[in-house]
Amino acid sequence: MSRKKSVSTPGGAKLDDTETAGIDALEERDFTAGGIIGLPEDYRATTGNKELDSQLQEIVANWACQDSCNGLVREMIITALKVGRDGTGQGDMKLINRALKEMRVANKMFQPYRNHRKVVCYGSARTPSSEPAYRSAVQFAAKMRDKGWMAITGAGDGIMGGAQLGAGREHSFGLNIDLPFEQDANETIRDDEKLVTFNYFFTRKLSFVKEGDAFVLLPGGFGTMDEGFEILTLMQTGKAAIQPVVLLDEPGGTYWKTFYRFIQEHLLRDELISPADMGFMFVTDSVDEAVDEVLRFYTNFHSYRFCHDKMSIRMHHELHDDAVDELNKKFGDLLVSGKFEKGSALPQETNEPQLKELPRLICKPHRRSFGRWRRLIDFLNVAKLADSVDTSVKAS
Repeated sequence: MSRKKSVSTPGGAKLDDTETAGIDALEERDFTAGGIIGLPEDYRATTGNKELDSQLQEIVANWACQDSCNGLVREMIITALKVGRDGTGQGDMKLINRALKEMRVANKMFQPYRNHRKVVCYGSARTPSSEPAYRSAVQFAAKMRDKGWMAITGAGDGIMGGAQLGAGREHSFGLNIDLPFEQDANETIRDDEKLVTFNYFFTRKLSFVKEGDAFVLLPGGFGTMDEGFEILTLMQTGKAAIQPVVLLDEPGGTYWKTFYRFIQEHLLRDELISPADMGFMFVTDSVDEAVDEVLRFYTNFHSYRFCHDKMSIRMHHELHDDAVDELNKKFGDLLVSGKFEKGSALPQETNEPQLKELPRLICKPHRRSFGRWRRLIDFLNVAKLADSVDTSVKAS
């Protein structure tokens, strides 16, 4: 059974507002590496009216939401009712309402592609197709497509259009922004079902961070800087999972080299960031090096997840015992207690059955020094494997 009605979406492709009962559970995606999934699930919000609470519970149950989400749906409805009762102004009400709708439409668009790795490509909308940086965007996205990755861009022209062209319509997404000037969907992604147009930058930026598995920045303006600093800040503070961030100059270019030098000479020198935080960024003017950096990050490392006081580090291949010993020597300071030990999926990971068989390292981490965790991931990708005799153990 399904319910369908026509709605005005936030732009881009026209998505039907269809709700279908019995939808198969889709792969979990939590860009915080367990922070969202691990939130308390005791949803006791109430309207203060027992009869109304009961009615809402019945409505949610009859709407065929997934059982595991019924409490959340009910709580969102109650929150909306409370916002209305708070005397909130119409402007704020419109903001809250539209933000929720934009997040919902974007989430629905990405759902069928949860098991595809995606690289977010940032850069200026004003870069002409004749510029070397544009050609780098095309080449990078095309090479990533050939490696099985999809691309996410801001859907505009310039660098974004180049990356979209390189990835191709079938292998890319567009997250457009409604502006009174400059920004229109590029020809490659225009009218595609994988295009959404946002009214708010914050909902758009959330979608970039939430859906990306890697981030590549080419030269751009305020927006590119804003998006780059956001992902770096989220990783540095542990609010987003650590992922590769590549700053890609045009061949022989100095845009990101100058930026990196500024970070060194001011933020690092003045101790506004830690030395290990510099490892979040990789600067290059080579498309091939940019591709290699992204792919290298996932050579053996797959992902990690916080499960209460423990962390589960998922890998493609089991580490050799010698490598685990070396890991404990180099990175034991990142743990509250104990050591890194081989293990299996923790009970909290049952909602990710597709990852159940991956080998793991289990530990009790400090939730800090995330720049050092970035270096630990580098270690996992070059460490000796249990079924290998030739891979040497290395770490910076």
